[in-house]
Amino acid sequence: MYAIVDIETTGLGAKGNKVTEISIFVHNGKKVIKEFTTLVNPEVPISYSITRLTGITDDMVRKAPRFHEIAKEVIEYTQDCIFVAHSVNFDFNVIKYELQELGAEFKRKKLCTVRLSRKLIPGQRSYSLGSLCTTLGIKINGRHRARGDAEATVILFEKLLALDTNGTFNSFLNPRSRQATLPPLLPKMVIDNLPNKTGVYYFKDANGKVIYVGKALDIKQRVLSHLYSKANKELKLCNDTANITYQLTGNELLALLLESHEIKHIYPKYNQAQKRNSFSYGIGMYQDRQGVMHVIYNSLKVLKNPIAKFYNKRNCITFLEELCEKYELCPRYCNLQNISGGCFHYHIKTCRGVCRNIEDIQSYNQRVQKALKLLLNNDSYVIKEKGRAENEIALVLIKNGTYQGFGYTSKGAKIKSLLEIEKTIELKQDNADIQRIINSYLNKYDEKVFFLN
Repeated sequence: MYAIVDIETTGLGAKGNKVTEISIFVHNGKKVIKEFTTLVNPEVPISYSITRLTGITDDMVRKAPRFHEIAKEVIEYTQDCIFVAHSVNFDFNVIKYELQELGAEFKRKKLCTVRLSRKLIPGQRSYSLGSLCTTLGIKINGRHRARGDAEATVILFEKLLALDTNGTFNSFLNPRSRQATLPPLLPKMVIDNLPNKTGVYYFKDANGKVIYVGKALDIKQRVLSHLYSKANKELKLCNDTANITYQLTGNELLALLLESHEIKHIYPKYNQAQKRNSFSYGIGMYQDRQGVMHVIYNSLKVLKNPIAKFYNKRNCITFLEELCEKYELCPRYCNLQNISGGCFHYHIKTCRGVCRNIEDIQSYNQRVQKALKLLLNNDSYVIKEKGRAENEIALVLIKNGTYQGFGYTSKGAKIKSLLEIEKTIELKQDNADIQRIINSYLNKYDEKVFFLN
């Protein structure tokens, strides 16, 4: 038995979206045996854009039953049925969230007529319900209304059943296939071919345009976390995704650098963070009357000539906390504890800063200078990291304080000069985000830095 479902809603996402109309056709594999259709009062306003699309207004649903009043019918009509819909995850998840709010669990096997159509009717320019119905000569009596779309989906479903001579339906229902849970436009083979390795991945739409770039220590697992996320933003991204490609980097640093570079050059629709170009906070340094070096953070409106810039106050504080821990600096003199007298570490007798050893200012200042060394000067150096294979190493080049790019060479190669390293490097553009990534890395792994003459 199949429950072929279509819903209209107050918005385009799944979570937090409310049903305004629902239509369920119960099908025994040969014909429709019963139907349930009704408008639903969502108890929230319907946006103008949705009303313009569906024709459903607030006045139309004002006296309609609320979802809790039809929940019993929804459960009973889909009970012991395979849940079928065009882009099934949207309809299923909206209903699931509505029922969860009422304390009811909703579990059903699922089939997606988009994915089935891609398999059984290959080569179509579009797999939207409207396009498929035009191609197949299916008349829709009421487009973007629940009953009209559900009735058209029934006819499409019956055509797909007739075309299935190789057990496609059964293979899609196999829990291990993931066919029912993948986005409608994304072939399962794409997911199967993703590696469990470190690198950068690219979500692409049906036209091949990159719509999202991400980095991961394990590309396959990270992509799956996108696909099974319940966040509305992730659902929209996944529904637009028709392909996923990747580049291996061998280590997280290069994945971060490549991700940042790609976002700024491709400018993908669903990336937001590194599209920002304005930094609001920075860290600086000064020496007090006693000769103690202070590391501080403040708004860029106040702080002149910052050593490093950050998007927000939290990033500044995190950077300084890591600096203090690694180089055993004093939190009070790093603007992290605004108290008189000694810092917290001084009171618990673990302080290695000037709170406890005021006479040893020179030694403390040397640790501060070491902590900020790579931020304060214009040296040339290379970072050596793991490559993409056992016999390969990755190189990141900073020349006169400016990021040049990264590249790969064989593990046994003896590279001594700056010129030799430049030959292995793929040039990339330096920017504040790149500097932030490198500074954060050096804060943790400065032992991997090799200075060049």
